[in-house]
Amino acid sequence: MSDILFHYYRVNPTTWFYLSSLLSIALFFKFNRVWSVRNLDLVGLILFAPGLLAVEYGSFRANQAALQLGYIWLFSVSAAFLVRMLFDSMMVRRPLLEPNLTTGGLVFLGSSLLVFLLANVITSRPQQSDIAAAAAASRTAAQAEPGEADQVDPLERLGPGYPLLFLLPRISAQRIFSPEADGKGTVEAAGDARIVNETTARVMAILSQLAIVAGMVFTGWRHFENARLGIAAAVLYLLLPYTAIMTGRVDHALPGALVIWAIACYRIPLASGFLIGMAMGTTYYPVFLLPLWCSFYWERGIRRFAVGVAVALALLVAALALRSPNTAIFSGQLRQMFGWIFPNEVTLEGFWALPVNDAVFRLPVLVAFVAMMGTLAIWPSPKNLGTLMSCTAAVLIGSQFWKAHDGGLFMAWFLPVLLLVVFRPNLENRVALLVLEPEWFPRRGREAA
Repeated sequence: MSDILFHYYRVNPTTWFYLSSLLSIALFFKFNRVWSVRNLDLVGLILFAPGLLAVEYGSFRANQAALQLGYIWLFSVSAAFLVRMLFDSMMVRRPLLEPNLTTGGLVFLGSSLLVFLLANVITSRPQQSDIAAAAAASRTAAQAEPGEADQVDPLERLGPGYPLLFLLPRISAQRIFSPEADGKGTVEAAGDARIVNETTARVMAILSQLAIVAGMVFTGWRHFENARLGIAAAVLYLLLPYTAIMTGRVDHALPGALVIWAIACYRIPLASGFLIGMAMGTTYYPVFLLPLWCSFYWERGIRRFAVGVAVALALLVAALALRSPNTAIFSGQLRQMFGWIFPNEVTLEGFWALPVNDAVFRLPVLVAFVAMMGTLAIWPSPKNLGTLMSCTAAVLIGSQFWKAHDGGLFMAWFLPVLLLVVFRPNLENRVALLVLEPEWFPRRGREAA
């Protein structure tokens, strides 16, 4: 950007935390209703940033105390929002609290933020730490038979997810600290394969962020019947320091884009099922959304939703089969895609890998998460669009507490949906039986009823 704008320097994420917090308060804080739920939600969203900055500082300086503090901070704020999402369906009175800026001003601000964020992704150069995971995945994929002595199980090392996505490097659009000052310079000239992977990562990150913003605006216009609410939610998403730091992370943005468009297309069960299936196949953890979404479509649309999920998974498996050089590697990639491994066999990174935290406590957290997931599949019933959104955000937030690799940092999975819940109106009449078309092959008894 300095080639276009004279003497332009990127804003440090710590500085952006202060500026964006003040701007968010000016735009969305309701000064005439200080103790409204909207204001509490806004304060909670701002409080995500200190924990994220502490984790970034601790990772860069190898400071375990800062890492511990940052993860505990993030988990505490996430737990508060988890409770907020679980009780959202009980909030019957939802007064219209529009932002403190006109629609034109919001569009201009959001467009400007989006241009600068995406420009940072385009002009960023990967660091050595950014390509380390991709290099490890490439070495693992190049290994042959699983019986070799130096064989490393990619599922155990990298965790569940789509194997081809692990080949993409991380694009750090914003750095809190300057790597050059510490002798950790950027990566210079690379081979053709690395250039292709870096370009693919940039394009996918940009398209994912555009899809998130467009999906939020579309949901506000189509389902909230108020485009201004969708625009406001998108602007707040772009203002958050997390978005500035993780703009170029495909593994963060892609699942969020797929989930938000699954909600935007909820009146087309086949499309929603396809998008949820793609999210499941690419990052695995959205698989825990299946009971919730099947419960929503149970009265109408369940078969179309199931077909969409199956088609998406079949396409992803076919892509692996075409790329895999032999059966052994293909079977290993299938295991990684579907997460066929015991939770205690995965290599831990992040909070659960710290020496002060006993990893055995991760298993009770997982059991509590599964119990919550099963409960949400049953209650409340029937589910409307509002409960579907809030429960989806709750499941994605809950998965962060036991995620083996940097759990708590993947906030783009749930932030777009959470922001729509914060701004949404009353949606009690948006139930599947009323808004969806009849089944492909309706039963005679149901058709007569």
